[in-house]
Amino acid sequence: WDVQAWVGADYNKLWFKSEGTWLIDEEKFEEAQTELFYSRNIASFWDAQIGIRHDFKPDPDRTFAAFGVQGLAPLWFEVEATAYASEDGDVSAALEAEYDLLLSQRLILQPRFETSIALQEVEEYGVGQGFNNIELGLRLRYEIRREFAPYIGVSWNRKLGETADLAEADGEETDVTSFVVGVRMWF
Repeated sequence: WDVQAWVGADYNKLWFKSEGTWLIDEEKFEEAQTELFYSRNIASFWDAQIGIRHDFKPDPDRTFAAFGVQGLAPLWFEVEATAYASEDGDVSAALEAEYDLLLSQRLILQPRFETSIALQEVEEYGVGQGFNNIELGLRLRYEIRREFAPYIGVSWNRKLGETADLAEADGEETDVTSFVVGVRMWF
């Protein structure tokens, strides 16, 4: 799942974000996290965000302080960049970008890119120093109404560098392709 919701006005917002992965074959959560941000508009189409993130999975859970920016870059790319500092002082960052390609007024193809980087190795969580992963996705959605749009898609995730080495040592896969189904809605 990948859920985002906000409440507020143009200049000040409270954001809630949650993301996770459920393994169907093993019937368990692989990862699950929740973020809560105060967001302040700093420029046209750009918000600065400060808040906390809590990872429920993988075990043991941990909490991070978070600071980032979210907005609409030139050429209509939606971008989200966030830096994190864990309760143990581990520093990491995440970058996401997506773009809407209108195939018609209602049919939209959305390429997505996501990566993460860590400044320290945290072996207990399977995180290596440097770039940790790259995720590429493609979603096709149909806007029945602008506020309600079901989608289908595919996502490819590859662990990189030391993170891939740690995963291989634990017998985990480093290259995963997933199919996604969901609904994009707002009100």
